[in-house]
Amino acid sequence: MVKNNIDKSDMREVIVSSANQLAKGLDLAKNIKVGGSFKNVIICGIGGSALPANIINSLVLPSVPVYIHRDYNLPKTANEDSLIICISYSGNTEETVSALQESIDKNITSIAIATGGKIEKMCEEHNIALIKIPSGIQPRSATGYLFSALSVILANCGVINDISDNISKTAEELLEINSALEKEGKALAKKLAKKIPIVYASNNLESVAKIWKIKFNENSKIPAFYNYFPELNHNEMVGFTQTKKANIFHVLIIKDKDDHPRIIKRMELMSSLLKKKRVRVDFIETKDGSLMFRLFSSLLLGDWTSYYLAINNKIDPTPVAMVEEFKSLMVK
Repeated sequence: MVKNNIDKSDMREVIVSSANQLAKGLDLAKNIKVGGSFKNVIICGIGGSALPANIINSLVLPSVPVYIHRDYNLPKTANEDSLIICISYSGNTEETVSALQESIDKNITSIAIATGGKIEKMCEEHNIALIKIPSGIQPRSATGYLFSALSVILANCGVINDISDNISKTAEELLEINSALEKEGKALAKKLAKKIPIVYASNNLESVAKIWKIKFNENSKIPAFYNYFPELNHNEMVGFTQTKKANIFHVLIIKDKDDHPRIIKRMELMSSLLKKKRVRVDFIETKDGSLMFRLFSSLLLGDWTSYYLAINNKIDPTPVAMVEEFKSLMVK
């Protein structure tokens, strides 16, 4: 049920129930397996459909190289020894459709994840394994389905160890903490009023920072940026040198207990330097628990923060009108 006249598609309920996607994704993919001795895996996807691949890379060490391809066709690394996994929530993402078509043309082993669309039809016509996930939400809100399904595919193909038990446990823990995260996100959103968020994290949690940035873009409908330590200390930080209006930014630093001690020192020093430039800085410490729980609870906090920032600005968080307009212009 829609809770207010701003959130017309009831994204709040989508976020409340998002942890349930993890178990559902496991079930949908459990019987999907393809044979072969793969030398690399190429995950093709754009936008929200590519987010699960970033998370996988943050959590596990695969037995073969896993590449993320965000473009048309296939990268040069694709060959007869590759496993191609095409992820498109809608099933109609033109870049991903082109990647699947090339894998068909070159007879490269492929698997797809989608709600339907062109990709479903292609899979039916060419006998390609398809994990069909539930539709009706935005791709960026379907990370749980996509992540769990992707993890099962990779485990079934021998690319990563089975992490299903950890996923199930994480889902239960997220449901327990969700209400507290909503309150925390609501409070953080108030601090971000009329600011441009910049999200920083360690290299280990770069994917988390990136997803926070995307949620600010798509849910809150505002510019946002991200980077990671130590890279940003060698370039991006210099950009604040002559910024007379640096106070339009609000930096969020995601801090994890496993961050290298020198990275933590970098975070603290960076915070001090930014505050001298009148830039507001807040540290966001990950919750106690497994790496998977720390990662997903941080993502859930990002959902709530970006959601309430939209609500505070009287913006419906669900639609992405500019994306849809752009797509319509592309077909002309």
